Amino acid sequence: MSMIELLANGRALAERIPMSAVALLSRIAVASVFWRSGQTKVSGFHIREETFVLFREEYKVPLLPPDLAAYLSTVAEHVFPVLLVVGFATRLSALGLFGMTTVIQLFVYPTGWPEHILWFALLLGIIARGPGAISLDHLVWARATPAPMLAR
Repeated sequence: MSMIELLANGRALAERIPMSAVALLSRIAVASVFWRSGQTKVSGFHIREETFVLFREEYKVPLLPPDLAAYLSTVAEHVFPVLLVVGFATRLSALGLFGMTTVIQLFVYPTGWPEHILWFALLLGIIARGPGAISLDHLVWARATPAPMLAR
């Protein structure tokens, strides 16, 4: 088998990977990052006092009072990842985390771009292409979208 044939076979094999599987893995990967971060901010169903201190002293976000920023980020880091994993309101959830990552990059950890660019890439793929067929969004939209009219 020639090198060209080997490469062509490899490409054909790679192209058989369903985009829905890629989308699902992207959703799980980025959701896990934010979920784990959210878990460090809570104790049970309560936001830890250390979280408020962190937002007052280290995570200084412009335009938002520190306590409000602590509440918003903690809720976002728990709600959006769950929505991403089940694939419901997926693009909106990814957009929310994209905005949150932008704030983190610009105002909290500007030197964290090597990690943040990975989050941006995963989130942008989800925003641009959607959650794929393995999602609640797919079920909802498949039922809500009328069948195309046949040409007469």
